Amino acid sequence: MHARSALFDLYGDHLRARGGRAPVAALVRLLAPLGVHPPAVRTAVSRMVRQGWLEPVRIDAQPGYELTARARRRLDDAAARIYRTDRTTGAPGNGRGDWDRHWHLGILREVPNARRREQLASQLAFLGWAPLSDAAWVGLRNDAEVDQILGLEGIAADRFRAPVDDGAVEFARRVWRLDELGASYDNWLNEAKSLAESAGDDVSDEQAFAVRSELVHEWRKFLFLDPGLPAELLPDDWAGTRAAAFFDFHATRLSHAAGRFVDNCLTVH
Repeated sequence: MHARSALFDLYGDHLRARGGRAPVAALVRLLAPLGVHPPAVRTAVSRMVRQGWLEPVRIDAQPGYELTARARRRLDDAAARIYRTDRTTGAPGNGRGDWDRHWHLGILREVPNARRREQLASQLAFLGWAPLSDAAWVGLRNDAEVDQILGLEGIAADRFRAPVDDGAVEFARRVWRLDELGASYDNWLNEAKSLAESAGDDVSDEQAFAVRSELVHEWRKFLFLDPGLPAELLPDDWAGTRAAAFFDFHATRLSHAAGRFVDNCLTVH
């Protein structure tokens, strides 16, 4: 697990609900069970500060780091997509809000070079957009963050909105490669079952934290693969629904012990 990814998971899954800040010493303690060494933690923190995700603060006279407003917004959105099961109904959801039954299109006025195109693709994929060509992208929602990303990249684009037609299901299956995505969910579920079994009823707080962190880490990768399509665009017996139910159950099962470990690390001086 890379230090930067582990920090994003830690802040999003635990620290966001605890004020969004932590001393450096606590970050080191928290990432130790995940095999992340202190120099890697400090390097990753510095990188996240440069990228605008964290900002330095003093916490009880100790150096620490706090989420920026931009990071809080991103992690709030990520949390809604990571935990997809509606707590009130038990029904699976996509965490992305209502769909207006339109495709949202972005046509780049200038196609960036391969390196910048790869960076742009990763950022737009996180927001659920998919490429139709090097210059054309399609999404489900009129995300303001798309315009922010294009602005930061210095890329001008024309935006359009088009109603869906009878071919919407097949279009979504092809553009978002749902056959491949479904297979990825099935593969994840097979591996996750073995991981969850390693944390039985007698699991320690530290082990619960480590296992839950690995579950979240691997599950979070689907944020860049799954656009959060509404149910009407998904195949019957969608593999993502089964995988989400399994993840939610075990993330909840391990939550109390993992949270206790986090609280202990935060209070040690």
